[in-house]
Amino acid sequence: MIHWLKNNDALGTTNRGVPCESGLCTLCRADCKGRCETWSSCLVGRKLLYPRDYPLTTAGSAHVTSVGVGYQSLRIQGYAYGANGLSEGLSHDPDDCVFPNVNVETEFGGEIKTRCRVPIMTGALGSTFIAAHYWDSFAVGAAICGFPIVVGENVVGVDRAATLENGRITSAPELDHRIKMFMRYYDGFGAIIVQMNVEDTRNGVAEYLAEKYGDKIILELKWGQGAKNIGGEIQVKSLEYAQFLKNRGYVVDPDPNDPTVQEAFKNHAVTAFARHSRLGSTDLDTPAQVQEDFMNSVAYLRKLGFKRISLKTGAYGMEGLAMAIRLAADCNLDLLTIDGAGGGTGMSPWNMMDHWGIPSLPLHAKAYEYCRMLEEQGVHVPDLSFAGGFAREDHVFKALALGAPYAKLVCMGRAPMIPGFLGSNIQGVFQPENREKLHGHWEDLPATVKAVGTYPEEIFAGWEEVKKKVGADEMKHIPFGAVAMYGYADKLACGLQQFMAGSRKFSLSEVAREDLMAANRETEAETGIPYMTDAQAPKAEQIIKGNF
Repeated sequence: MIHWLKNNDALGTTNRGVPCESGLCTLCRADCKGRCETWSSCLVGRKLLYPRDYPLTTAGSAHVTSVGVGYQSLRIQGYAYGANGLSEGLSHDPDDCVFPNVNVETEFGGEIKTRCRVPIMTGALGSTFIAAHYWDSFAVGAAICGFPIVVGENVVGVDRAATLENGRITSAPELDHRIKMFMRYYDGFGAIIVQMNVEDTRNGVAEYLAEKYGDKIILELKWGQGAKNIGGEIQVKSLEYAQFLKNRGYVVDPDPNDPTVQEAFKNHAVTAFARHSRLGSTDLDTPAQVQEDFMNSVAYLRKLGFKRISLKTGAYGMEGLAMAIRLAADCNLDLLTIDGAGGGTGMSPWNMMDHWGIPSLPLHAKAYEYCRMLEEQGVHVPDLSFAGGFAREDHVFKALALGAPYAKLVCMGRAPMIPGFLGSNIQGVFQPENREKLHGHWEDLPATVKAVGTYPEEIFAGWEEVKKKVGADEMKHIPFGAVAMYGYADKLACGLQQFMAGSRKFSLSEVAREDLMAANRETEAETGIPYMTDAQAPKAEQIIKGNF
């Protein structure tokens, strides 16, 4: 069993609870006072790439990357010569071949290309209340940083202000708000993606979006996710709201309309209700039926006017993975997100997160293999986004290299939510009159923040860059959580630039599987990535023989 380090003395970071592969605590709290690596990078940005307390210290690697089969057991190659993928206008002169000149922009899509300043996207932020509470920070931050954000499932269905006529949505205030907050600061990079599940389809979300927003939206069909193999859940503590959700057509457990349950709720034996979504494709029995149904669905969405469509699939077995890849190819989808087991941003059952599905590394390694098989058949391979336990710049490099050339983005679920939590807590201290609206949890700045600064312009490394981008007058409308997002994204981008420069790759299109090596034989067998001392060995032996 792998035991992740709780403290990193070199960076001065620590986890409140038990850390997982991403470096986040297994339970990430909105009121946390710090300070994991992601939390700290929201404040100090790229400074966190380096050991603390220079020049009083020296630092050495903890060497925790050689145990088990996972992304932690992939290592990144460095090279002694060369420079590949230099942008136009740059030469091979050492003055040009510096890491700030590495281009980390990416794009995905078929007929319409969606450009991104950094190769990340959020996971689906749907009907969980934590997504709603901090949405402004998430959306404004994503727009300013220039990467896609996903409105997850059920946002319309749980909105008490949304209206339905004859079972179809006629107004959706929360969904409208989420889209408009992103679009207010959208400047041509990134995208707003809206996800649909069974209930969303029944409620006519696609028709509503097509009529109101047209091709401004990327529509995402949902097959599943890495956190669970059933539909999404939220927990509600109001009997009245539970009954509202039951009447909206959701599965609510326990049944709030049951008199026995109502009595138990009155006596505080039942204190909450779980709202569940439905499984999809229960009326289909064979892969051929899935194929026909899916292609009909995509054809219908294109008829509605959607020019960009994506698919999100979960940690299913190889049959499900193969169907997702093949159908994404056959339907010319713009993006396929493949989510490995273990993730989650909401209320997924804990033991289900621990025990169902295919973990990220073997799932993504197999996805690459199937995409290569498609290409060998002459079939166009869809652009991929890999999800499942990513939070750092090394994760981004490894995932893109493992899936190269098909992987264009890394999807992050929990990590980019932390800037929203942290920024809102800090903003609530400086604006106590808005603390409840901001869902801030602090009355005073904790010592972990005071160690960085005492006023916003000092606390956030990205403050002046964001102000430069939006203008001084607009800055008063920017949530602190969006500024925190900028710091986090800047740290990821800078760290990725450094890894790429060391691998002599100055644009993302140059990153390849050859830039990885396996730290143990088990990972080599699972991924096809050569073991460290086997990688480049034939070339090395020729050089030793004098054959340069």
